[in-house]
Amino acid sequence: MIHLDGSSLTLEQLLAIADRGEAVAIAPAAQARVRAARDVVDRKARGDEPVYGVNTGFGSFAETRIPADALGALQLNLLRSHAAGVGEPLPIRAVRATMALRANVLAKGFSGIRPETLEALVALLNACVHPAVPSRGSVGASGDLAPLAHLALVLVGEGHVLDGQGGVRSGAEALRRAGLAPVVLAPKEGLALINGTQPSTAVLALALAGAEQASRAADVAAALSIDALRGSIHPFEARIHDARPFAGQRQSAANIERLMRDSAINRSHEHCGKVQDAYSLRCAPQVHGATREALRFVRESVQTEANAATDNPMVFANEGDIVSGGNFHGAPIAMAADLLAAALVPLATISERRTDRLVDPSLSGLPAFLTREGGLRSGLMLAQVTAAAVASELKGLASPASVDTIPTSANKEDHVSMSMTAALKADRAVGRVREVLAIEILCACQAIDLLAPLTTSAPLARVHALVRSRVPTLDEDRAPAPDIAAIVSMIASDEFEDACGGLVK
Repeated sequence: MIHLDGSSLTLEQLLAIADRGEAVAIAPAAQARVRAARDVVDRKARGDEPVYGVNTGFGSFAETRIPADALGALQLNLLRSHAAGVGEPLPIRAVRATMALRANVLAKGFSGIRPETLEALVALLNACVHPAVPSRGSVGASGDLAPLAHLALVLVGEGHVLDGQGGVRSGAEALRRAGLAPVVLAPKEGLALINGTQPSTAVLALALAGAEQASRAADVAAALSIDALRGSIHPFEARIHDARPFAGQRQSAANIERLMRDSAINRSHEHCGKVQDAYSLRCAPQVHGATREALRFVRESVQTEANAATDNPMVFANEGDIVSGGNFHGAPIAMAADLLAAALVPLATISERRTDRLVDPSLSGLPAFLTREGGLRSGLMLAQVTAAAVASELKGLASPASVDTIPTSANKEDHVSMSMTAALKADRAVGRVREVLAIEILCACQAIDLLAPLTTSAPLARVHALVRSRVPTLDEDRAPAPDIAAIVSMIASDEFEDACGGLVK
């Protein structure tokens, strides 16, 4: 059970909720804050002072006063009118992460939601009722309004939920099956449910976890390739990287050096007379490390946003004030997502260069395209072509979304962040970089086989054995696509790290 208090949710806890179905609850201290903020909203709703989103319309209708007897209908109409998303729905793990993030933000006590409505959202998550949330329709300002409106509609017994089989069923039916009652919204509650960056943040958080995993897999891939290419272990000595003390660079170098240590392949060419290896080999820690540094910044941004109040207006219970602001603006998430996508490109491009060296006999000293009967057989020729194609696609995904803006809502919202666009793009980039790394690992393992009876190091031998447990040695030509897919699935899990005996993170 993870207790949400609005200030201490970690990425690891979010992953447990998203991927392992961990249950959540609202911390007692947070419940008290939520009640205090709600008292302020109730007082304001009974008064004559205009308060945005409580007794006024929204956006360009902010100057329109709403009668007291229509304040509940105002909130329900907000959800209905703003559920305007299009495109394929977000995957269940992203929906679960969104729900957890929104509940955590509401638990901070700045939204003015009722405690029972917050508890209803938590109950929805714990019952595994997952709203169908279209992935397109947010510009990342005033929050991710359309995605969150689709999510919130299920709370009131409308909208649709994912059935886990690729289809949807009605929100009303899903609540009934789960034994949950629909919420009847009170003043400000519709706005409290949809004002925020949680869908963008959820998609980015999950992409970040995948990118961090890929950055560690890149060290494994590089170590395999460098050993198979009979590169030197000396560029990874700690003293070199201590002299340029970027943490990411030092971590990557430590991984590669440990993975290559005591390799018989490496010992076989210790005195070969070669002075220096190509950059794609000896500069791997510098490139991989730079990616790690960028991901560290992204993690800080995600961690901050996951525990930040993104409501508008914000309720300050101690002062009894409700104040309009702009914490819903997704610029921090948009820029972090763009950085993640850009940071993965060098990881892919240097991997593709190592793959190219592995299949080129003039550079590797190995059979052309890693097959013993070149000409009759093409070996892994097209695997490298695929790596080149995917690496090139990644360059397009690195084009930033956060530099764009387009006015919305009759120019009231005249500067937007495109955070959802950036996050979705970052998520796609993670999938692409896994494919490039998988191709490098496929080729490097084949090269290790071709160097027999020389053997690699103990940890790399375990990695090789893991790959060979699902991907046989390429003796005769076969379609590489299933082999690539199998290795992609290993990268998307902790299998390589486990086989290595752990990696520096």
